[in-house]
Order: sequence, then C-alpha cells, then structure tokens
Amino acid sequence: MFLHTVLAGCLLASSHAMSVTSRSNSEPLQHSPPSAHPSTIGPVTDLTIANRVIAPDGFKRSATLAGGIFPGPLIKAQKNDNFSINVVNQLQDKDMPLSTSVHWHGIQQQKTNWADGTSFITQCPIPPNRSFLHQFSTNQTGTFWYHSHFSTQYCDGLRGPLVIYDPDDPHKDLYDVDDVLAQRAQVLTISDWYHDPTTVLNKILGPVTNNSTLINGLGRYPGGPLDKRYRFRVLGLSCDPSYNLTIDGHIMTIIEADGVETIPETVDSLPVLPGQRYSVIVHANQPVANYWVRVLPNLGNQSFAGGLNQAILRYKGAPEEDPTSSSGPSILPFNEAKLASLMNIPAPGVPEIGKADININLVSGNVNGLFTINNVSYHSPPTPVLLQMLSGAQHPSDLLPSGSVYELPPNKVVEITIPNTGAAPGGPHPMHLHGHKFAVVRVAGNSTPNFVNPIWRDTVSMGTTIGDNVTFRFVTDNAGPWFFHCHIDFHLNNGFAAVMAEARNQLPIVNTWASLCPPDNSYTASHLGSFNTSILT
Repeated sequence: MFLHTVLAGCLLASSHAMSVTSRSNSEPLQHSPPSAHPSTIGPVTDLTIANRVIAPDGFKRSATLAGGIFPGPLIKAQKNDNFSINVVNQLQDKDMPLSTSVHWHGIQQQKTNWADGTSFITQCPIPPNRSFLHQFSTNQTGTFWYHSHFSTQYCDGLRGPLVIYDPDDPHKDLYDVDDVLAQRAQVLTISDWYHDPTTVLNKILGPVTNNSTLINGLGRYPGGPLDKRYRFRVLGLSCDPSYNLTIDGHIMTIIEADGVETIPETVDSLPVLPGQRYSVIVHANQPVANYWVRVLPNLGNQSFAGGLNQAILRYKGAPEEDPTSSSGPSILPFNEAKLASLMNIPAPGVPEIGKADININLVSGNVNGLFTINNVSYHSPPTPVLLQMLSGAQHPSDLLPSGSVYELPPNKVVEITIPNTGAAPGGPHPMHLHGHKFAVVRVAGNSTPNFVNPIWRDTVSMGTTIGDNVTFRFVTDNAGPWFFHCHIDFHLNNGFAAVMAEARNQLPIVNTWASLCPPDNSYTASHLGSFNTSILT
C-alpha cells in the first residue's frame, strides 16, 4: 500500500471551491496555444519573467510569472553548487509593473551582495527586454524561495521554491522520502491569491483581503510503502495572510526552520508566516484513506466549508473523493521557544540582553496608513544603497533614504530588539533580514532569553501580544547593504523597512557594476548625476 499524493488542492473561487490537480487551465496572454513549461530547473538557467493569463482558483487574470507557471519552477541544487541564473524580463502587460527584480530569499550572498536582487538596495530594477545575471555560490542547505523584490509584484505571481539538498543531511535517518526523481514531490507552497492586480491593491488603505488560498506546486507522484516517513518542505509564499497548517490524523516533526536544521520537535499545528519555511516529517502510518490538509488563514475567509483552505493527503488505494476526516483537538501546539539549532550554536556576544557590541531598538508604528520604524517611513532611494556606499558617501547621514539606513562596522555583534507596542496594525509581522541568519534570543510570547541554543533563522514573528519584545543577534561578517523589513508585502510597500549598511570598507570589487544600473536604464538616467558614475564604465 502506498501514500499517493498531496493534491494542489481545493481552492476558494468567488462563489465556489474546485479541485485543481494540474495547470492545464492556464493560457498565454495573447491566447496562443499553450506551451509546456518545466516545473523544475537547476542552478544554471535562464529564468524568464513574463505575463500569462491563469486561473488557479477558476477566475482568469493576467499574472506576472517566473518560467510561465505559478508558483515558479522549483530550483533544485546541491550543497556548494555555483548558481548562474539569468533573469530575463519579457513583461508586456501595462496593467502591472513592467520592471522587475528577483531576490533569493534566505540565501546569505556571502561576498555577493550585488546579486541579492533587491530593487533600490543592491540594484536598479530590470527594465523590459533586459536581463540581469545573478552569479553566486553558497554552502547553505535547506528550503528557500525566490520572489520579486520590486514594489508588491510578487503578489501578482512572481514567486517560487528553491531547495538546496545536503548529501550529508544530519536528519536523513529520520525520513525515507524527500525527493522523487525530478518532480516537485514533497514541496508544499502556501500562498494567497488576488483577482485584482497589485496596481489596484496598492491603492487600498488598510488591510488587503485575498480572494483565494492556494496550496500549489504539488503534482501527483508514486509514493513508497505504507509506514514510510515523508519530508515535506513547507514554504510561506503569502503576500499577507499567515496560515496554520494541520493534517488530519497526522502529527508533524519539525527538522528545519528557514534553512537551519533543528532538534526534532513534534507538533500537530504549525503557523507559517510570509517568508518562513519549515521541513516537517509526516509518518504515513494511518489507515488507507483521504485526509484533509488544512491551512487556516488569519485573514479573509477563515473557513473549511466546501473544501476551502484545504488540500488532500491521499493514501494510494483510497477512493478519489473528498476526505471525511476531522481535525480533532490540538494537543501538541507549536511553541517557537522550543525550537533549537541541531548544531547547538549559541548566540554570539555577552549572554545578556543589551550587552552586544551594538544594540539597536527598532520601534514600529503607523501614521496615516504609512508604517514607520523609529518614526521614519522607508521609501525607495533614487540610487541603490550599494552604489551610494561605493560612490563616496562619507557619513551614514549621507546615505538615502534618510533615517532608514543604519551603518554597521565590521565584525561586531549586533542585537536588534523589535518591541510590539501595538502601534503597527496588521500583525503578526514577519520580520526578515537579508544577508544573514540570526539567533532569536527572545521569541514572541516568551520573555525569557535563550543565549545557549536559540533557533537561528531569517524571518521571525513580532508576535501578536502587546509587550512582546522579540530580540535577535547576528555578526557583521557579510559586507553590503541588507534590507530588513516586514514580509507582508503591502506593509513593506507602505514603509515598513530599514537598511543595515554593513562593513562599507570591506565591500568586494566585482566586474558587474554596469549591469546594476545600466546608463540607459530609465531609473538610472534621471539619477546618475547624484553620484560618481565612473564605477559604471
């Protein structure tokens, strides 16, 4: 007997739910005959960004897609692979942004800050009919993703999974199946979906309500025998909602968070915030049947009626019909304070709150719909911060946007506190730092710090309780400007961000500056006069 599949599930449309198990209902923007698009690619590839009309929940809309599909193709790599990904902009739909950039979420970009893919921080956006070659290598392993980092464009569809496999995975004895040939197999992406383009959504003041929950990118595959243990890689690709993941009749054992192996922790529910990733082991040891996979959002239609917000875990031999399973009570709830690094990595610096080399308190707020950090709302600068740092800005106050850039010297322990005062609505806010994993020494919902063996990750919840004071540490050992922001994309678009400008004097010299902001780029043309252009020649 076999565990058959997780279907890319039952999706909320305007007035009904439907089961979608393939992308056969998508069509190109010009309504020419559809062509096949690979669902899996390697680390050396072209990644074409183009518009297509798709209907993942039964409602047709034009979308901005990587590789012509949603989610974008799974990028599969091995530890220490060299990445060479050429992002090609073929966008044509003028109802959505025509420029783009692609960020590799969770990849630390050691010595390759320029390849981070963050518009206005490390590069200018890629204009239509241009490309940008990202070249980097990493010894990181685990579950990552990629997405647009231009405006709120990833909410129009530009997002996809990235997995780096470790041949010496320290958890490999805990599971039997992680990958099946070249298929997407145990990759579980959870995302929201919107019927209106972001050019319309960005005009909304206050909460933006999604139309659908999509559990996507999960084709059918032949499974292994009953009693096999499956590693599922769970990715929060949402623009706004957080989701609580449960599987009827099954528990989950967490073995990875944001690309960091953890001491196994068993739960029966798992909150997944935008930007977060987990690997969980699911043991197929229940009677042959169909079981609901439930992803309850914290916003919008918080219901399972008619199969909303659900997919199907189907054991082979079970009838192809909706499950009759029930969720049951939660007796093993998720507690982030229990997560710990498998490698027993202590937090850097003196083990006491406020005793790092550099201590920064970032207080969030909201004024007239714009989010603030320490009373400053972030806005994109006229010139990417990286080019500002390279072009001779001598003092932190010279770096734009003014008040949003925190300059950090090299090889120092930095402690960041992000207190929840209740002044920034729309939480829980998932706070993400580019360029680093950080040690979360104080998690939401727990006032006791842990410097001995904290969880290391790159996206952390600020919590939902006024008085939470999430605190994390990292070492400034990776030169460059790194974006720190709320990963609710509409909040970022409204100013919930800052920049950590790290180790300016150690920025590596590369030969690709001209491609960061080509002189004929419309963004560059109007702003090059503000800094030394010799680095672009």
